[in-house]
Amino acid sequence: MTKNEQVCIDQCSYHPETKRLEIKGWALDLITKKIPEIIIYPENVISDKSERYPRSDVAAAHKTSASLQMGFHLTIEAADPAEKIILAFDFDGNTQTQSFIPNENVVKEAAQPSQIHTFYGKVRKGLGYLKRNGVKNTLRRIKLEQTKQSDESYQQWIAENEDWDIAAIKAEINDFDYQPVISILMPVYNVEEKWLEKCIESVQNQFYPNWELCMADDHSTDASVRPLLEKYAAQDARIKLVFRSENGHISRATNSALEIATGEFVALLDNDDELAPIALYEVAKCLNQNSELDLIYSDEDKIDMVGKRFDPAFKPDWSPDLLLGTNYISHLGVYRRTIMEKIGGFRVGYEGSQDYDLVLRFTEQTTAERIAHIPQILYYWRILPSSTAADQSTKSYAFDAGLKAVQDAIDRRKIKANVQHAAGNGLYDVDYHVISEELVSVIIPTRNGYDDVKRCVDSIIDKTTYSNYEIIMADNGSDQPKMQELYADYQKQLGERFIIESIDIPFNYSRINNLAAKVANGTYLLFLNNDTEVITPEWMTKMVSFAQFDRIGCVGAKLYYPNNTIQHAGVILGMGGAAGHGHHTFPRGDFGYFGKLEINVDYLAVTAACLMIRAKDFAEIEGFNEELTVAFNDVDLCLKEYEKGHNNVWLHGVELYHFESQSRGYENTPEKQARFEKETKYMEKTWADYIENDPYYNQNLTRTGGDFSVRLEK
Repeated sequence: MTKNEQVCIDQCSYHPETKRLEIKGWALDLITKKIPEIIIYPENVISDKSERYPRSDVAAAHKTSASLQMGFHLTIEAADPAEKIILAFDFDGNTQTQSFIPNENVVKEAAQPSQIHTFYGKVRKGLGYLKRNGVKNTLRRIKLEQTKQSDESYQQWIAENEDWDIAAIKAEINDFDYQPVISILMPVYNVEEKWLEKCIESVQNQFYPNWELCMADDHSTDASVRPLLEKYAAQDARIKLVFRSENGHISRATNSALEIATGEFVALLDNDDELAPIALYEVAKCLNQNSELDLIYSDEDKIDMVGKRFDPAFKPDWSPDLLLGTNYISHLGVYRRTIMEKIGGFRVGYEGSQDYDLVLRFTEQTTAERIAHIPQILYYWRILPSSTAADQSTKSYAFDAGLKAVQDAIDRRKIKANVQHAAGNGLYDVDYHVISEELVSVIIPTRNGYDDVKRCVDSIIDKTTYSNYEIIMADNGSDQPKMQELYADYQKQLGERFIIESIDIPFNYSRINNLAAKVANGTYLLFLNNDTEVITPEWMTKMVSFAQFDRIGCVGAKLYYPNNTIQHAGVILGMGGAAGHGHHTFPRGDFGYFGKLEINVDYLAVTAACLMIRAKDFAEIEGFNEELTVAFNDVDLCLKEYEKGHNNVWLHGVELYHFESQSRGYENTPEKQARFEKETKYMEKTWADYIENDPYYNQNLTRTGGDFSVRLEK
């Protein structure tokens, strides 16, 4: 055996009542990327079953195919639980054996999934994190976790935000002019009685009464399911049932529920989850504010077997690029039924990601103005040992179905792109083809800064795979002789593609860039700080691949400090004042809040330290605001693009180092502080609504730091 032949046992548990030993893990040769044969020795074994499946988390950590079936789940019935069961992992003749004594792994009492989620999940993820990111970054991440939201802080958030005045809510409902029927679609299959009861009763406990629960039993083999469904239906006329004659899986079953629905809107509910009591009331309230809405979605959290809630997902408003990276809409989703029927409901073949496929097709039939987000927790996702949320490796087929759904969406929209699995489960990367390799004008302002400029420009020349670019040095009065020597050297290398524009004026970042833009020849302008260094060769290609679309405004990049922590990963309005950076100082390689550091994300703004925009758009919005000499000029530019109806997008795969503050220094003089205060006041006056509520953030998340922890009143 060599050290590259890895066998990792994630879980080993023995169930005395069935005499079955369960072993889960993965095995892989890290060099050849081959998976071993697993041999279960027959001694002490009555029967055995082996399942293999992909492990995209392992694939991401070890740079191999996400479809490689390195994961395994072994179920072994032991003859004598006190005796050994021996396994062998055969790597092309190199064999390593492992032995297990079932009695030493007895599951005496089922641990609550929340504990499993917290302990086992963190250990497994932590080991993977360590492999991906190294010791230093792992320690940084642990430090962030210590200051980030704790379980206690979320319980405090629930106490602060969910003290509902039921009488007032019911009085408000009575006054609604519009009280649509909301049909809740629920496929049912062999669900445990107590979870089914809790699920149904969470619907019956809704403050808003104008609903119908359409349940389709998918030919359950558990004899207790049908009588239970019939009991509830007999008690409540709003409960409708259909019993399928054969098992068709979740897409067909949900379509059967859709067939008996009569409401103007349909909501989706899994048979072991729960709705918050205010869920349908909040939906109806939203529809009373705008009856033209086609899709409404809410925030969600998870709930364990004893009813404790945790791990909230606080979502942004409608974000088309984020949706192509992950199904952030998920639960609670409420859809206009006519559109659901128009698109044919759920598609067979997308099981596990059928909701994702649905929402991608559904949103193609409506517009951003007809999609609403309710920033409240309206859905509790039950965590059971078999659920995707508890152990995502158990349902890798779901992530493959998600990949297929996104690629289908791209193809339907007649866009040339390839979709790939991103770094984590349920995350996807859309690689758009550049239709026409138009000229990019890279504008780099500088005053002297020889070492910075050399590092920056050398990295562009040495690493950039996009060939059609020019570099414009916006020289703000450099007086070091060696700067002219450096410029002369670049002119030899690039010829007419290296332009020196002398702008000898008092420092004004906005004016310097505006003047440089006037001499640019490119279809695209790429504003770049002189204290940056390119990491990814495809950086410019990726930026152009987004900027080529009319719907896109500004395109931003992932910037790191030299110590490999995040400097910039999107700007959030209202963060720490007028605006701040999300995921600030998170370690390189971290997935971020629900994967947002490993997919492309819509934000209100991105930093001009590395920002691409179409030249014609830049001219139409009259460039950077020259009243903003240093701070917030990039945020202001992005907001002007957003108000023109364009999405500003941050790209995770465009990576650069940013040696921030080496050029200009800190806000450490009275003059600089006064200027910063003036520019802050401009932002607060001009963009107050966005500072109060950034649509790409969430009002329930903190404003004091970029770690996406919950926002508390106290």
